[in-house]
Amino acid sequence: MNTEVFANKLLELDPAVRGDRITGERYYTREWMKAEWEKVWTRVWHIGGCAADLEETGDFLVHNIGAESVVMLKQKDGSIRAFYNACAHRGYRLAWTEIGGAEALTCAYHGWKWAPDGTLLEVQDPEDFPLGNPCGRTKLVEVACEVWMGFVWINMDRNAPSVRAWLGPVADQIDSWQPERMTRILYLTAEVDCNWKIIRDNFNESYHIPTVHPEIKNIIDDDYRETLFEMYPNAHNHMVMKGVRPSGRYPTQDIVEPPLADALTYWGLDPKAFEDRAGDARLAIQQQKRKHGVERGYAHYATMTDSQLTDYHHYTLFPNVTFTMWPDGFQVLRSEPHPTDPEKCVFDHWFVSHAPVPGTDQVDGPMGPMAFKRAERVRGRYGEMELGPVAEQDLSIAEGQQLGLHSRGYWGGLLPNQEKRVQRFHEILNDYIEGRR
Repeated sequence: MNTEVFANKLLELDPAVRGDRITGERYYTREWMKAEWEKVWTRVWHIGGCAADLEETGDFLVHNIGAESVVMLKQKDGSIRAFYNACAHRGYRLAWTEIGGAEALTCAYHGWKWAPDGTLLEVQDPEDFPLGNPCGRTKLVEVACEVWMGFVWINMDRNAPSVRAWLGPVADQIDSWQPERMTRILYLTAEVDCNWKIIRDNFNESYHIPTVHPEIKNIIDDDYRETLFEMYPNAHNHMVMKGVRPSGRYPTQDIVEPPLADALTYWGLDPKAFEDRAGDARLAIQQQKRKHGVERGYAHYATMTDSQLTDYHHYTLFPNVTFTMWPDGFQVLRSEPHPTDPEKCVFDHWFVSHAPVPGTDQVDGPMGPMAFKRAERVRGRYGEMELGPVAEQDLSIAEGQQLGLHSRGYWGGLLPNQEKRVQRFHEILNDYIEGRR
């Protein structure tokens, strides 16, 4: 790649921002909540659930977002189709459990039965309809549906581009982790007293890490000068923080301490050999993983780049999902709007993992060693359930920020360049609301 092309590529991934004010009312008014629903949520792709939960014809998943509900059903040919979760007769919800299965969806109100392909099968008193028996002619209203990463994705805009086209370069990069071979082993959902965008803002920057997550400084380099930030034309972002090396922010940047020392030992390296040069550990571990990873049971390393073997790749997908990719799995951190209150949201924390190496039934996750088994959903409220130490640190800031955004003393924010992705997120949101996207 010549110098001019490279410079243009860098410019493409670091687009200019306008400097739109990030005003407080967007976080708490019902006018903003209504506009976001009509202009954003009904036009973007959402993760509806895990495809692995749909095994037999008629098995279904239900995803509720805002006041809407969508049911995804396994078809006879193995494909998955999605429909609004409302009976076409009088609007009663058809499926009430998140995961289930039956030969037909049966409305509990009047007994109408719907096939997995959305076709009406059976009604009470079919001869009593002025236009004739509606069975076989009436269908549920369909929602766009695709499978990627082992997830079922849904979009209320039937004219939307495919998931891969919508994600652009993100999809090709994530393929390297082979996510379709992973299992969701953590599945937590909490109601949080903050607007969904506050959580998005947090995951669109790393500026908060030294103050909110100081414990990572011995194993992840959070120095913004060593961090890669990419902003794609399709509105999604990518941040890469170098792993298995200390933060360059502190005088301890050349000192080997746990958990870095443990990582070196695990990969057959002597921590003492890296005293006063801890920054070299990252390259050394990459080389060991490349040389010995597959034979030790990490078959997925064969398709990954050197950076993916050690670093933390954060993909923030517009508008509301973050994938934090580890070498052996990834977190899904999602915030969705509350059905009725703009000052609340629904926060999901998942961990999706490759199988453990031979000889163990556990993997390292965001809550420490975790049993490798398909997770059942745990629901609750923030502050009343365990969400993992890092997620809880992030949410500890969120509710306080929600209060502060009401203040007459907040006028729109003053952001450093490393928070440029926050600025761009709100400008893209403005573009959707104002009809420019």
